[in-house]
Amino acid sequence: MGGITSSIAAKFAFFPPSPPSYTVIADAGGRLQIPEVPRRDDVDVLRLRTRRGSEIVAVHVKHPKATATLLYSHGNAADLGQMFELFVELSLRLRINLMGYDYSGYGRSTGKGVTHNQYLCLDMFELQNTKCILFFFPLVAHHKTSTLFPLKQPSEYNTYADIDAVYQCLKEQYGVKDEQLIVYGQSVGSGPTVDLASRVSNLRGVVLHSPILSGLRVLYPVKRTFWFDIFKNSDKISMVNCPVLVIHVIKSDEVTLFHSQGTSDEVVDCSHGKQLWELCKEKYEPLWLSGGGHCNLEIYPEFIRHLKKFVLSLNKSKAATNVKCNRNGAVR
Repeated sequence: MGGITSSIAAKFAFFPPSPPSYTVIADAGGRLQIPEVPRRDDVDVLRLRTRRGSEIVAVHVKHPKATATLLYSHGNAADLGQMFELFVELSLRLRINLMGYDYSGYGRSTGKGVTHNQYLCLDMFELQNTKCILFFFPLVAHHKTSTLFPLKQPSEYNTYADIDAVYQCLKEQYGVKDEQLIVYGQSVGSGPTVDLASRVSNLRGVVLHSPILSGLRVLYPVKRTFWFDIFKNSDKISMVNCPVLVIHVIKSDEVTLFHSQGTSDEVVDCSHGKQLWELCKEKYEPLWLSGGGHCNLEIYPEFIRHLKKFVLSLNKSKAATNVKCNRNGAVR
């Protein structure tokens, strides 16, 4: 069961940049650095061991006036070197600390090695045994000569172990409490983000940026969840007990309905974001952006304005809760 989901994920969900956009070195004092990006005293570069045996690379960006920390899970076709500038900008603009990381098999994070032929054998054996060969064979055949067979394999369950390792580091090394933590997932990163948020009950907030309902639903608009599906966000989002902001691009024919003018996300249909928002317990005003695509929403001014508004609302909500608790004598 786990093998087929991992196989599907590796082919259709993960596109790690090759070669990686950065390296990791240690300076004379033993402090880790990424030489391809500007050196900053407010940035820590870390190597973290996951429960599945990978060693992942993470960066922690500090802000002197931060009252919250954002844990960012990036999209499926980027790595830390490419995300670094955005991480610094978000930390500055939102006045938060930010932790970003590379999944197992991305950038300089390690992962399990699998060969091209092993993938094909795994596909044929597992897909035949699940009687799904007729549905998936065209997809496998289309991709079998592509470059989707990295020496370091990302997988759905590796991403869950990866985000857990980062979460534990934030708690143990940086003293971050659950109620100070905002988790942010972009595209495939919505998978580990929703998974963590569904298991941790007291997070400050969740941001889902071009999220997916599930892996299979990106390929085909199925109505039910199959056991071999991956990143089953649609099944988990109802277990998230904090405010959720959804950001997505809308289609041009939805202009009137959403009071915007937009084009379609070319990778993940906007229906994914809308359905996830509808399933949330604590809905925050969503942002349906126009004129953007799957990977460039950050360049739009409305993106940072709405995101900052969300973060400020969480800060105010937390402050109000603390005042109420103090009056009741529940918090010291």
